Amino acid sequence: MAIGLKKLLVACSIVSLTGCGGGDAPSLWKEYALSGAYSASISDKGTFSSLGSFNHGGSLWRLEGHERLYNWNHKAKDYSIIAATAFSPDERFAVTANQQDLVLWNTTTGQPEGFWSSPAEIMQMDLSPNGNFALLGLADHTAVYFDVKNGGVKRTFRHDARVRSVALNDDASLALTGSDAYQAKLWSVETGELLRTVSFSNVVDTVAISPNNRYAFSAGSLDKAIIWDVNSGEELHTLSNIADFFQKRVSYLSARFSPDSSQLLTGSAAGLVQLWDVNSGSELRRWRVHKRDPYGPVHAGVYAVGFGQNTYYALSSNGIMNELK
Repeated sequence: MAIGLKKLLVACSIVSLTGCGGGDAPSLWKEYALSGAYSASISDKGTFSSLGSFNHGGSLWRLEGHERLYNWNHKAKDYSIIAATAFSPDERFAVTANQQDLVLWNTTTGQPEGFWSSPAEIMQMDLSPNGNFALLGLADHTAVYFDVKNGGVKRTFRHDARVRSVALNDDASLALTGSDAYQAKLWSVETGELLRTVSFSNVVDTVAISPNNRYAFSAGSLDKAIIWDVNSGEELHTLSNIADFFQKRVSYLSARFSPDSSQLLTGSAAGLVQLWDVNSGSELRRWRVHKRDPYGPVHAGVYAVGFGQNTYYALSSNGIMNELK
């Protein structure tokens, strides 16, 4: 083997996927934020996207036709720094948050339904059915199940470090959290009981639960990324693993199971979107999100991924929505 190829293989094995491995280009891309975004989310059915942009604060978009519907800011005549956003499973409500405050929005009218202060800095959040409760991952080493219609904390899940990733299952009976203590934890929302713990070798960036409640996804920063069994805690498939020298170290920023739980869509910090078969753990497709500068070395991180009708969506940190087919 030529020495140059050996160096290339080594470089690909120890660096986030920046240039090795390829990936298809998006079939269509649209600009949602001119200078980039702080945060983004895509609704479960692939109808809406919400994001917090650098220039105009929060906004709601309809993915079909890429129509900007509403501006969502926390103060009149002011652009809010939207650090996190999420949708309810039924897509009727969305929530936006700066570091300390959160607002519940009606996606039909675009009007606010509630404005509340969080117990601590908000790292990430998810929303329950009917927009009744938000699961907040907080910097004070807790995740809280917060009543966003009446106010107040219903349940507190305590951790040993900041909680940077959270997910609820579709009926909000389960909460999955990922923390800077290198652990993903599965909780009963009703009782607050800790059901499962999965350990990593770095902070847990991303978590997701499948609609059928059988599978979970958890990923450490530049560490292993796994699909595991919700009932047993068994690791079923390893999608990225630094224990293997020839595996690529990837930081996943977003993940979403398909509505039938058979597939998993992931987005990385290096602009890679991958579609996985949940049963086998094999990669089915991969794409690269659009870069503003085609000659620039830096890829945009993928903040949100989603399943649409015969297409997939990925919204990246450069403010561009990508349609993938």
